[in-house]
Amino acid sequence: MTRHDILEKIRQFEPELVAIRRDIHKHPETRFEEVRTAGLVASKLREWGLQVEEGIGKTGVVGTLQGRRPGQRAIGLRADMDALFIQEENDFEHASSVPGKMHACGHDGHTTMLLGAARYLAENPDFAGTVHFIFQPAEEAGTGAPAMIADGLFDRFPVDAVYGMHNTPGMPVGHFATRPGPILAGADFWGVTFTGTGGHGGAAPHLATDATVVLGHFLLAVQTILPRNLKPTEPAALSVGHVSGGTFGSPNVMPARVVVRGTARYFRPEAQAVIRQRLEELAKTLAAAHGCEAELTYEALCPPTVNAPEKVPVANAAAVALVGETNLGEYPMSTGGEDFAFMLQQKPGVFMRIGNGVNADGSFHNVHTPKYDFNDEILGLGAAYWASLVQQELSLEDR
Repeated sequence: MTRHDILEKIRQFEPELVAIRRDIHKHPETRFEEVRTAGLVASKLREWGLQVEEGIGKTGVVGTLQGRRPGQRAIGLRADMDALFIQEENDFEHASSVPGKMHACGHDGHTTMLLGAARYLAENPDFAGTVHFIFQPAEEAGTGAPAMIADGLFDRFPVDAVYGMHNTPGMPVGHFATRPGPILAGADFWGVTFTGTGGHGGAAPHLATDATVVLGHFLLAVQTILPRNLKPTEPAALSVGHVSGGTFGSPNVMPARVVVRGTARYFRPEAQAVIRQRLEELAKTLAAAHGCEAELTYEALCPPTVNAPEKVPVANAAAVALVGETNLGEYPMSTGGEDFAFMLQQKPGVFMRIGNGVNADGSFHNVHTPKYDFNDEILGLGAAYWASLVQQELSLEDR
């Protein structure tokens, strides 16, 4: 059966995939609360005849399918299920029904595409070996993949390779892209608490040690860490995302405590170490210079996402079989983060990007924004890619 035959067969039940995707979108669940979503996934997999295990890494689900041809190899296909803490601003019928939560990254689509592949392969198991369909919680927190791994994911469901896929707004429909080696950055959270005495900002500022002055100097100093401590050609990012201190109703009171938080992105452990060291050195030195104290917290969320070079040709061949060479590109390194990185540390594999398209005028809403929505037009294509990948990996008993 050709890859185009695969897509045509999936198109026949694509309306059901659209309904599933929109149902998940309307009922978003955030990190480790994906009970309804996991239940829907497990129900569909059982309906189609797969073996199903639930509660892996708390709310993760794995469906297992044996091919009809003899083979000892096994692969894992992974999709993420969780939503984000964002208030949706769309007004279509399937918009989020949960205040403050929405599927703003397309995990509803990722889950549905993998479900579509599971249905197709269950009906057409013409491959040699085993496919494990991995539905993962809590990707946005960077803790879902390690939770599943710690719960014995690859011990209970051994695989020779593991693959992931993510939609890309702005990339045309029908296009795929990836790259060998690093594709996404390591992602960390950091925070600094500056503590002084605080005081009356009008009557006696001279009697106080002012943590806000330290904060001001620190905010500027943070911007010197990358250009003055890493080579100019090294990709990395360091940004502030939260500042708090004082009481809004009392602007005449100098706060005794101010907090700043941000994110760090990097591709080398050495760069991560430099960023962490300089954040702490600058915070403590500036605080001491103004009679205050500083405490750094640093949370390593997920490592860089690194594709196995030997598996990239396999992933690329699966895409080319569907869309042709001209619609396959090399994805540039991005400082976005992805906890699929933890799985790629355990097993060789590839993280693929699939185009989510653009509006008629060429515009698009990016992920993690309140107007974003997954493009239902690519559900069948994404499911077909997974099926094509299974044919590439498990077409023979030995590879």
